[in-house]
Amino acid sequence: MVSSYASRLLAALSMATAVTLTGSAPAQASAVGTTPVRTFEYSVGGVTMKVPTGCMFTHIVRGEGRKITYQNAGVDCGFVAALGSGFCNWRIDFTYADTNNRTYRTSRGKTHSECKIDPMRNNSPQTLPRYGKACAHLFVNGVRRVSQCHHITK
Repeated sequence: MVSSYASRLLAALSMATAVTLTGSAPAQASAVGTTPVRTFEYSVGGVTMKVPTGCMFTHIVRGEGRKITYQNAGVDCGFVAALGSGFCNWRIDFTYADTNNRTYRTSRGKTHSECKIDPMRNNSPQTLPRYGKACAHLFVNGVRRVSQCHHITK
């Protein structure tokens, strides 16, 4: 079980390295981006929970132009982080902003009260009214903890 988390983390780190080395490129057909989740603590029912280093937040967008045919975001944790209690009271939101960075649409995810080490959400296919960017945001206990965005261009 730990080896599957380790292999997923290695894949996420490889993708993050590739994105870092190549720079941010506009997503015209498909895009995958990974952002590390910083260590943080929060309280659930009087118990302090800690999310250690080793988790990555990945956001995938497939489509062409303003048409999104598939969108997914989720967390993968490896090593010590994979053995933790995970994320409690979590939700994943998708937001869409125009080229002036004004958010015009938010798809708010359901808040999940259970604790999960690998929260994930898919969003339905859609055609955006404007070019700009698509973002995914992970909220834990009502606080945004990490975001990952892709530019949607002509």
